Amino acid sequence: MSVAQLTLDPAYVIAPVDRRLFGSFVEHMGRCVYTGIFEPGHPAADADGLRTDVLELVRELGVTTVRYPGGNFVSNYRWEDGVGPAAQRPRRLDLAWRSVESNAFGLNEFMRWATAAGVEPMMAVNLGTRGVDDAAALVEYCNLAEGTAISDRRREHGVAKPHDVRLWCLGNEMDGPWQVGRMTAREYGRLASRAGSAMKKVDPGIELVACGSSNADMPTFAAWEATVLEEAYDQVDYLSLHQYYDPEKDDPASFRASAYGLDGFISDVIATADHVRAKLRRTKRINLALDEWNVWYQSRFTEPEDRGIEDTPELIEDEYDVTDAMVVGNLLISMLRHADRLTIGCQAQLVNVIAPIRTQKGGPAWRQTTFHPFAHTARLARGTVLRAAVTSPLMATGRYGDVPAVDAIATHDPESGALSVFAVNRGTEQIRLDLDLRAFPKHRPGDHLWMAEGATTEPLTQSGGTSVALPPLSWHALTFEEQR
Repeated sequence: MSVAQLTLDPAYVIAPVDRRLFGSFVEHMGRCVYTGIFEPGHPAADADGLRTDVLELVRELGVTTVRYPGGNFVSNYRWEDGVGPAAQRPRRLDLAWRSVESNAFGLNEFMRWATAAGVEPMMAVNLGTRGVDDAAALVEYCNLAEGTAISDRRREHGVAKPHDVRLWCLGNEMDGPWQVGRMTAREYGRLASRAGSAMKKVDPGIELVACGSSNADMPTFAAWEATVLEEAYDQVDYLSLHQYYDPEKDDPASFRASAYGLDGFISDVIATADHVRAKLRRTKRINLALDEWNVWYQSRFTEPEDRGIEDTPELIEDEYDVTDAMVVGNLLISMLRHADRLTIGCQAQLVNVIAPIRTQKGGPAWRQTTFHPFAHTARLARGTVLRAAVTSPLMATGRYGDVPAVDAIATHDPESGALSVFAVNRGTEQIRLDLDLRAFPKHRPGDHLWMAEGATTEPLTQSGGTSVALPPLSWHALTFEEQR
């Protein structure tokens, strides 16, 4: 059996674990909202039409932050359509997904749902068909207590207390040819700067996320980020990254090594942001928000233009296997590895649309395979992220060359003493992982949570060291308890 080694030391710290890393995304797309989180008349629906069975799974998943309402949807969305008496709300054609938006679920319904789910809202503003005035008005509606026409309108809608939204996205994927209101980097950077300035005049305490390139493979990538930050550096706090991984796009080994590609993507964006900081002679560092990421079988996707207009179309309801779950777990490892600069993450999306949670209209809700590594990591990653020294056998990939078959990261909570190790074997042969925990002499093995296809693994052994067998294509979360 091949052997990999992981060495940990509590003195070698990357950064604290930011709880916002374990965020998700609710977009008015397909069945994410309607028959997903919201289904009046469902046996499990509460008085507001919120599916309580889904809420229970969301809490179990450990989601902390949810981005809303898009996504591509936001670039032609009128937020005013979704507030006020539901019977008076207009039905609109959504240009992004060529579907009819009933507006039965809008801003205030989402805020009630977020409160019930125990998550922080991350609101996006429309910079596609709208702009500065509407973005500032939305902040006013959400965050001002009373005494202005727009804040008093919220109170008239039955919401006396402000929503106090701290985190805001300045549009979505504005370099994408598919985006309503697509712009050049210079155009978007200037608009983001003006909108961000106006929004912060309404509420100086909010945090703003500027759009990065739509993904790392865009021809605009890096030049877009640099130009946008040159225009909006002083107004924004975060730069967004979006990246999806298609199991059918590359060779199987490259898909299994998707996190290796994410590592490079994150490093490139950090380098670009820091270049602009140096060029502008600023001291503030821009952090990153990976506010769309997931495994997505994009090769099977039908473009909106190829479909008729529907009310609630079933869009990209992919079914995931254990290998997909392993990749999701590995992407979370990559995110933790960059916790010093990547402080927000939103897996897209939460329910039905390439999601860890699926529902049947009028029927049950259930967990997909990808639910489990997310839930394990969100629950167990506490304290600080440790620098993990990993030596591993290599595996060949078509896209990245030779990469380590085993990848791992760890977190340590000095207060409780809890040590958690997250590891994957993305290779096709079983590998033994030896853990060098000499710097943790009082820690003993606790739980071992893992996923693999049709395989078994031996329990943790501890005899002068700690070892665990990693079956092929497997995900692992191991805990160690400090004996005090």
